[in-house]
Amino acid sequence: MATLPLTLTRQLTTMEFDFLPNLPKSNLDDRTFNDLVDECLLRIPRYCPEWTNYNAADPGVTLIEMFAWLTDQMLLRFNQVPRRNYVAFLEMLGIRLQPATPAQTDVTFYLAAARSERYTIPAGVEVATERTETDEAVIFSTTHPLVIGVPVVRHFLTAEQAEDRPQELRDRFSSIWTQAADGHWSGREQPIFSDRPQPGNCFYLVFEPDEPLDGNVIAVTLRGEPAEATGINPDSPPRHWQAWDGHAWQPILRAETDDGTCGFSFDTTSGNEGSGIQEADVRLHLPMTWPATYFGNYSGRWLRCVYAQTGDAQADYSRSPTLVGIGAHTIGGMAHTHQCAIIRDEILGESDGNPGQRLQLQSGMILPRETDEHIIVNPPNGLPQVWQEVNDFASSGPEDLHYTLDSITGEIQFGPLVREPAMLRDDTRLRARIQGTPGQIHERSAADSTVPELATVQLMERQYGAVPPKGAMIRMTTYRSGGGNRGNVQAETLRILKSAVPYVAHVTNHQAAGDGADAESLEDAVIRVPRLLRTRDRAITAEDFEALARQSSRNVARVRCPQESTGNGHQGIVDLLIVPRVDTAPIEQAVGLSPDRFTLTDELREHVLGFLDDRRMLGIQVRIQEPNYVGVSVKIEVGLDPNYASQQAQEEIERSLLIRLYRFLNPINGGSDGTGWGFGNPVYTSDIVSLLQTVPGIRYLGAISLFVLRRQGADWVRTPITTGVIDPGPQGLICSWHNVQLRSGHSVSIVT
Repeated sequence: MATLPLTLTRQLTTMEFDFLPNLPKSNLDDRTFNDLVDECLLRIPRYCPEWTNYNAADPGVTLIEMFAWLTDQMLLRFNQVPRRNYVAFLEMLGIRLQPATPAQTDVTFYLAAARSERYTIPAGVEVATERTETDEAVIFSTTHPLVIGVPVVRHFLTAEQAEDRPQELRDRFSSIWTQAADGHWSGREQPIFSDRPQPGNCFYLVFEPDEPLDGNVIAVTLRGEPAEATGINPDSPPRHWQAWDGHAWQPILRAETDDGTCGFSFDTTSGNEGSGIQEADVRLHLPMTWPATYFGNYSGRWLRCVYAQTGDAQADYSRSPTLVGIGAHTIGGMAHTHQCAIIRDEILGESDGNPGQRLQLQSGMILPRETDEHIIVNPPNGLPQVWQEVNDFASSGPEDLHYTLDSITGEIQFGPLVREPAMLRDDTRLRARIQGTPGQIHERSAADSTVPELATVQLMERQYGAVPPKGAMIRMTTYRSGGGNRGNVQAETLRILKSAVPYVAHVTNHQAAGDGADAESLEDAVIRVPRLLRTRDRAITAEDFEALARQSSRNVARVRCPQESTGNGHQGIVDLLIVPRVDTAPIEQAVGLSPDRFTLTDELREHVLGFLDDRRMLGIQVRIQEPNYVGVSVKIEVGLDPNYASQQAQEEIERSLLIRLYRFLNPINGGSDGTGWGFGNPVYTSDIVSLLQTVPGIRYLGAISLFVLRRQGADWVRTPITTGVIDPGPQGLICSWHNVQLRSGHSVSIVT
């Protein structure tokens, strides 16, 4: 019912099926260039006997070769007809190219001043990167309204040990602290830890539960006396700020510079020479979900500060800091954003009343539509109609207000009129009968009894989907355009507000954007079809789960389902190891891909799980996990040919070697086949030798040392390898990246 998408048609001339199984196929015309030339030469004596010189220098032979070449090109295109038919079959199966997916990140809006009442930043606010002479600005839009509340401290509690669900708590407010009109508390000095501080000592701040503070950035104002005698290092105090998100305690202090108290020491070495009571703010970025919770006998929104020992005796608290005042105010908030531009109320044109008419949106790469994104048709002298988007018109009747939208090209199509094969002939006969004179009609009816009646002709055609009335104005209420790898921007780059937002001073993204992926290519769609036909949209075997997980989102680059985890031996649990799609540009910059880039977002997890839930068997539970990433660092000595003794040549070869190593040792396009390092595959020293020995300019390879980096808690530990092999484990995955502190990068020493 739908025509071949323009994006498929454009790729027909360049598409190759070399990656598919080679089945026997007929060659519609197997003549080659030489066959055509020989055939023409054999015909010369018959048609032109006076032509006796057939050598290659003869002008006539040159003309024969030219026409043979043109004919050979036509035959080549003639033999490509089955390729077009293959794509037509894909279309009949309902295959469509998947559109690009947008990158996403959290953007922080900072207020110009604290607010005394709630303030809401609406959804759809656009922020962008800076536009340069060579690059267009990348636009992100907020997905939900951001409510900035007014934080009020309700309880100040201390505990001897930091528990996941605190029970033994001591109220420090009691009756000796008073609350001012602005919500700040003050009173006698109160210690926040034990008299002799021990690791695990902590204090809690419980905020009013009725005030929405999810995703807010607050400044907790603390008052106390300078306390250099506590013995800590003010630049790296031994404490952690955390907030309870309903499941676990999450860190909320983004950088040490956000702690103006310098670990409650109120350090005076930074220029504040005053004595007595000092006041400073601690800037905290609260979780996107910060629910009210009941712990012990107290209810509210919880955050805490935990004394965490650093291991350096000179950096620990020798005595407990004290506070004489606590308050809080909001300085901003975080909003989730997607890389897209929002277009509203776009006029598409006026309907001509014909079936199958097409209209074009001004923008391409349309993101999946939401509930308020649809077409409005305003008929002449009628009420506006809301039309519904469908994938195709197979189930659409003549009265159904349906249309299709190609997400890649932005083309909109209304329902076509389909006629039976004999319709054209019968319609011609009927028109001749109607347009003739009464006598002619009688004669024709008597002579040809097969002329159909009008009702019979109408039954031989079918309208799939309604047609907008002629003269009706058609508009698109809202749609979002964007997506692709270009949206994976770096941290601190989204700093431009596309439109002024009251009370907002500036914006930024503290984390790099991720999950952006380009639209699916025709080759990717062709590879996807055999998996689709095999699974029939149902997940039974491990291969089914892998294929459907890849099909669920363009953000999924690789999937691994352990063969033993198919629901039988693990009590109905299927584990999926997913590698998200990331931008591979850092590989060509000799930087590599850090494991932090492969962190699975909650949105991607939920999307894949939701897709599989509709296709799995009853009783099967699917768990989405990350592979066990293992870092590999290579140190190598290289001897160069004397012809490459210049400094420029050495630098170029060194960079080339680093790029080869980062390209070889990564989960996305690494390995010997360029499809990503295999799950569980070890790295041998011989692999590095085979990779580098063919580089031009290298005379010999010297000593090769391997180092492995494994995650231990929140840190990475680098260990030298003496056995010449790094085994990542059954579910491990090799990666390599450059980090000066971790010494994770590769090292190349040039020997001349």
